[in-house]
Amino acid sequence: MFFPEFTEKLDEIDKLYAENRPVDEKTYQFLCFALSIKARSKPCVLKHFKGALEAGATVKELSYILVLTMREAAGADDCWTHDVLGDWKDILKGDVCCCCAGDED
Repeated sequence: MFFPEFTEKLDEIDKLYAENRPVDEKTYQFLCFALSIKARSKPCVLKHFKGALEAGATVKELSYILVLTMREAAGADDCWTHDVLGDWKDILKGDVCCCCAGDED
């Protein structure tokens, strides 16, 4: 590990999350499972799928969360993309900045 002190701080944060969690373990695993799907993190999806099962979830519940997450993500992605490309005629004219944080090309 290149930065063990960073890992230690993350462990401290995880401990704080666990100590102050206002939801039960199953709900926590459901939330983490959905966030892991959206983040496209295979290790986290597997970890929280297994964690949810261990917390009493069913495969049917996890399937529902998967579908719900994908549907909500699709809707959000669709809305965001339409917003970004809403002025597509200006883009065709070359009247667009493709830089980050408003920096000039």
